[in-house]
Amino acid sequence: MTSVDELFKKPSASGSAKRKFEPIQDPNEVYKSAKLDPSGDVRSKGKAPMVEDEIDDGEAGPELPPDLEDVPDDEEGRFFGGGMEHKTAQAMEYIDEQEDEAAPEKFDSAWVRRFALNFEKKISKNAELRAKFESDPQKFMASEADLDTEIKGLSILSEHSDLYEEFSKMGCVASLTSLLSHENADIAIDVIQIISELTDEDVEAEQEQWDALVNAMIESDLIELLAQNLSRLDEGSETDRAGVYYVISVLENLASQTSLAEKIGQDAAILPWILSRIQRKEAVVSQNKQYAAEILAILLQSTPKNRTKFIELDGIDILLQLLSAYRKRDPAKDSEEEEYVENMFDALICVVEEDTGKDKFVEAEGVELALIMLKEGKFSKPRALRVLDHALGGMGGASACERLVEAAGLKPVFGMFLKKQEGQNIEHFLGIFASLLRLLPGGSAPRIRTLAKFMEKDYARIEKLVNLRREYAARVLPVEQAIEKERRTFDKEEQELMAAEWLSSRLDAGLFSLQTIDVILAWLLAEDDGAKRKIVSLLADRDEDLSLIRGTLQEQMEGLGEDDPGHKDLKDMLNTLLQFV
Repeated sequence: MTSVDELFKKPSASGSAKRKFEPIQDPNEVYKSAKLDPSGDVRSKGKAPMVEDEIDDGEAGPELPPDLEDVPDDEEGRFFGGGMEHKTAQAMEYIDEQEDEAAPEKFDSAWVRRFALNFEKKISKNAELRAKFESDPQKFMASEADLDTEIKGLSILSEHSDLYEEFSKMGCVASLTSLLSHENADIAIDVIQIISELTDEDVEAEQEQWDALVNAMIESDLIELLAQNLSRLDEGSETDRAGVYYVISVLENLASQTSLAEKIGQDAAILPWILSRIQRKEAVVSQNKQYAAEILAILLQSTPKNRTKFIELDGIDILLQLLSAYRKRDPAKDSEEEEYVENMFDALICVVEEDTGKDKFVEAEGVELALIMLKEGKFSKPRALRVLDHALGGMGGASACERLVEAAGLKPVFGMFLKKQEGQNIEHFLGIFASLLRLLPGGSAPRIRTLAKFMEKDYARIEKLVNLRREYAARVLPVEQAIEKERRTFDKEEQELMAAEWLSSRLDAGLFSLQTIDVILAWLLAEDDGAKRKIVSLLADRDEDLSLIRGTLQEQMEGLGEDDPGHKDLKDMLNTLLQFV
């Protein structure tokens, strides 16, 4: 007897998701189909089409029928032309005219109501027949096929987002979402794909319309039901593999809202499933494995709560184990594997932003792994540098700073800095230097060793810092001049409205890196007399002096605001440094 699952085992077609699911096809299952020319004839492979001049114009074959206009009706009026009854021909002409004039289906509130009624009937009928003939699938197969067709028909709704609110009010959303727990997994997969289409960012829906639809789904336990499907789908089947893909697609769509991203991350099953999925061994990194790593990075970027939960699941240790495979080996360029590794680095950077994440990173020997990548990696080198920058930053980065020095990390970091680097790498070096000088305890051996690195090779690194300062200042200056010119055309109120935009323009031009360099130089001025003489001398070469650094530090202090307790330590540091400049 044919099982009900076999009836629905057909690969799902790609919807309007952000990416396209790529089925793994067996060449033996791909059959050649006849190609038709525009007239509908089968094209003969390798043969030239017959041309009119080559046709024999002889008498062979039946004569062409006479012109119908020249043939009178028969006496009884039974036949018209070539043998069709006259009345039949008139009827067919009438039908053709009606079909030509038929208006296209109108998608409005009435359509939603009709659909809702039919949809509920199909669900009820299928549930009734399933319960009645549980042991005889043949008896409810037809109702399941009807339900499947009805679900797929909902795809048209993605083109009419103005009906989302009406669709939700009719109770259709709850009915649709409930089918995620349908006994036939293929029905659930079709529902997942439809939800993915309806919630996709490419749908031209207003925020209120999207919210009405999604909120109704969330109230119907959408996230919990998606998690249940992740656990029951077997990716050994192509249909189930597509189902997993569409589940992740729905999660990505929902995660565009921070509150929903947090709700997804806090679900008991989803983060554990993602961690399990990114660890699954595969000969070649699959699309779903890469997509799981991508949604992980998205969820961790969204809220501190998700990062905290991930850390509690020993996620940092798992990420480091997975990334350790790329200490020396590079993933294939432009492959799923490359995206997979990139997303894992992004996820790691998110969690080391948290103080607890920094501590776990140090405990799991993340600093040591990053240093190995700096020395031996190619693809991993700039990403490891970025991880170190974030792990050492903030007031919680002190332990990571000390571990960097203890693990002999100063030599590779300071050595790389002297070589030619891309702009983004330079920003990470500056961040690491600023963190070391700010967080290593005064007079401690790690701090003394760090300061010594700046003095090596006749202060070569200080000289590079001053040169970098000039480069960033040259980028920022024309932007500031344009802002000043614009400022004079605005009144005070308009200037206040434009302040944030102007600051953003200056930051884009390199203001943050310029400020970071000046903080580093201020620390060196305060710490070492030899360094101070070198900095003053280098600035004097272009008729510059320490007032430039003083002005930058003063602006940073003023930008922190008076009543922000979160910036108190930074403000105290800047105030102290100003005394030495």
